[in-house]
Amino acid sequence: MQYYNVGTLYLVSTPIGNLEDITFRAINILKSVDLIAAEDTRRSKILLSKYDIKTKMISYFEHNKFQRISHIGKILMSGQDVAVITDAGTPAISDPAYKLVRKAVEIGSRVEAVPGPSAVLAALVSSGLPTDRFLFEGFLPPKKGRRKRIENMKNIKGTVVIYENSNRLKRTVKQLHEFLGDRPAVLCRELTKIYEEIIRGTLLCILIASLRFENFI
Repeated sequence: MQYYNVGTLYLVSTPIGNLEDITFRAINILKSVDLIAAEDTRRSKILLSKYDIKTKMISYFEHNKFQRISHIGKILMSGQDVAVITDAGTPAISDPAYKLVRKAVEIGSRVEAVPGPSAVLAALVSSGLPTDRFLFEGFLPPKKGRRKRIENMKNIKGTVVIYENSNRLKRTVKQLHEFLGDRPAVLCRELTKIYEEIIRGTLLCILIASLRFENFI
C-alpha cells in the first residue's frame, strides 16, 4: 500500500564503464529528485557532472546503511523523492540497496526501477554460454562457506555468473577448477571500457589468464 504524500524511491541504473550508457529517463530522474543516495559520492560526481546534474547527494553504502536507511526513510515520509545509485550498474545487485527498498515498502513509499546497464547481463549475453537458464552467485564468501557454495554449483543446470575482485581471482578460479573440473568458462573484464576483454575457453585457460589481470568484473 502506498500512503498519501510519501515520496518515491527510484532505483536508477548507471553505466558500468562507458558514461554514455545511461538512459534519458535516468538523467531526468536524477535531475528531478530531491536527493540522490550514492554508493560512492566521489565516483558518482563524475557521472553527475557530465550530465549537469546538480541534485544534492549523500553516501549510502554497506558500512553506513543502518544510519542512512533511517535518514532516507524520514525524507521519503516527508514527501520528498529519492534516487539510489550504485558505483556502476543496477542498484540492489551485490549492494545494500535492497534493504533500503524494504524500508521504503514498509513506510508505504512507491518504489520504481529505472532499468539500464547491468554487469551481470552484459557479461552473460556476450559470453557465448547458455542464457536460457542462469544463476547469479555474486561474490563468493572469502572464507566460511566458500567451498560449499562452489561444490553446490556441480548440480546447477545452467550458466553460473560470479563476481570477483582482482586480488582473489587466481584463488577463486583455482578452486573452481579443483572442485568442478575443467569445464567451459568465460572471463569478462573492463566491460564497455577502452580495454574491454573477454577470454573464452575452460577454467584452466582462465586460471592462466588470471595471472595478468588486475581489474575485471
